Amino acid sequence: MTRSVHPVEAYEPLEPYPPRTANLADILERILDKGVVIAGDIKIDLLDIELLTIRVRLFISSVDTARKAGIDWWETEPALSSRAAHDALYDENKRLRERLTELETSGHHRHDRQKETEQA
Repeated sequence: MTRSVHPVEAYEPLEPYPPRTANLADILERILDKGVVIAGDIKIDLLDIELLTIRVRLFISSVDTARKAGIDWWETEPALSSRAAHDALYDENKRLRERLTELETSGHHRHDRQKETEQA
């Protein structure tokens, strides 16, 4: 009895490329580069009456990616930007000065009318 011996073939994975392992830094870099949106709604109903709805929209990205998406609210939020805080204070100061000038002007006219009435 003769046995034929076949050469052992090398193991070939089922997938063309084995899965890569990624470390946390790679994952964060990819998320910040592309951006991730997480959205969800929480609704509380009682007998078909909507009591509460909470809508959550979370966008995680780098500043550059957010700007490309048209999101830049942190630049105009006074609590987050010293420039925005300065601009908000400047605008408020300007409005208050205009209001003060208006009140002083109307006060002078009223004072002049009172003098005219007293003299007559």
